[in-house]
Amino acid sequence: MKKIVPYIVLILCALLLWDLLFSFGDATFHIDGDTVDGPIGAALALLFGAGGAILGVVVAVVVGVVLAVVFAGVGVVLLAALGVAGVAVAAAIVPFMLPLLALVLVWYLVSRSRKNRVVHAQAV
Repeated sequence: MKKIVPYIVLILCALLLWDLLFSFGDATFHIDGDTVDGPIGAALALLFGAGGAILGVVVAVVVGVVLAVVFAGVGVVLLAALGVAGVAVAAAIVPFMLPLLALVLVWYLVSRSRKNRVVHAQAV
């Protein structure tokens, strides 16, 4: 059996090559109602088919990039909305902590601007 398999594969490859080279009856291509068949029809069908496949891949990549950018933007907005909602829920549950939250927010903003002044002073 091991000696027969290479011959069978070789015969099948030869039949496939024979079919590709000498049987063009199945390959037809229509341009403005005119039928183009034979080797030219097969070549045109292959060319336009591959062009359509390449165009489809390019469109899929562009759509993927656009969706990635859109979903990333939506994710940032969603995280900001969840943060605001969390602060609102915390303020509603424990209202006496709201002044402390305001103080922490003011302290954060002041310290952030102080860090920016230090960085600019070192850069100059």
